This record gives sequence, structure tokens and C-alpha cells, in this order.
Amino acid sequence: MFKNLFSTISGAVVLVAVVAVPANAQDAIEAKVQVCGSCHGQAGEPMDPKTMPTIWGQQQSYLVKQLHDFRSGDRTSAIMAAMAKTIQQDEIRKVAAYFAAKPWPPEKASAPAPAAPPEEKIAVCKACHQAKFEGGAPAPRLAGLSYEYLLAQMNNFADGQRTNNLDMPKLMQALTPADREAIGHYLSAL
Repeated sequence: MFKNLFSTISGAVVLVAVVAVPANAQDAIEAKVQVCGSCHGQAGEPMDPKTMPTIWGQQQSYLVKQLHDFRSGDRTSAIMAAMAKTIQQDEIRKVAAYFAAKPWPPEKASAPAPAAPPEEKIAVCKACHQAKFEGGAPAPRLAGLSYEYLLAQMNNFADGQRTNNLDMPKLMQALTPADREAIGHYLSAL
């Protein structure tokens, strides 16, 4: 009987340990990403949406790539490079999953969406960013990001300052500055 009791207690201890490990791992990720809220917002609203993107509810694969690129120097930002280096390689997917699982911030009442740019100008964007510009496996959500942030990123791709995507520089160079502005206005209002 004592042997059965010992087996039962041992089994219970192992079960509790197995259940507790994921909770502790999740707690560790939550603790690690708290600093992200100082710029990207505690409730998903960036402190300065003109220069900082929304990461709550963003595509997980995109977040993984950006964290990797900031760590490796393939995407430049002194602040983000330093922050990304505090995330261990084996934590990148967990951090990306954490933010991807959060809800995209609720829409704010705003002016009606401007008319869509000509279909031939924006059609190529839908291939990766999807029909409603909510992103897909390789591409980020664009709908609802600020006009200023969107325009800055499009211009950075167009002028070669941002090169961590092989297709985007060519696509953005094919658009006029006015096209990029119209696309930025449209996407930010979605």
C-alpha cells in the first residue's frame, strides 16, 4: 500500500511539474516583453504611431522575421537592435506568438477611408498582404497602421534604406511618391 501511495504522489508531483513549466515559461515571456510596451504600448497602441508600429495582433511570421533581422543587423534601428538582442534565439518565436495572440487594437472613430488607389497600383500588395490588408504568412498587417509609419516604410524601401525584403524595394520604386502617399492614406484608414 505504501508503494502505491508513493507512486501516486510521485505521479502527482511529475504532473504538477509538467503543467507548471509551461505556465512559468509563459510568465517568463510575459515578463521579458513588458519593456516592449514602453514604446509599442501596454494595450497595443504605440506611444508614437507615426514612428512605431502596432505589434499586438500582428502576423507571427512577420514578427519573427523582424526580430531576427533587428538582431542580425539586416534591419537597422539602434533601439530595436538592442532590444531584440535581449531576446534569446530560442525565445523569438515565443515572443512573436505572444504578440500575435493579442487582439489588434480596436478601431477608433475616424474619417471615412479615402478612395482606394487605382487597382493596378495596389493589386500587387494584395498578393502578400491579403485582400483586406490584414496580412498573411509572409507579410504584415498594414490595415490600420498610421499613415506616417506606412509612408516612411514604403519610402525606406523605395530609396534603399530598408532592404530586409527582396521584393519590396522594387515594388516601391515602381510607384511614384504620390502613389505611395495615396496607398498610405488608404491603408491607414482601414
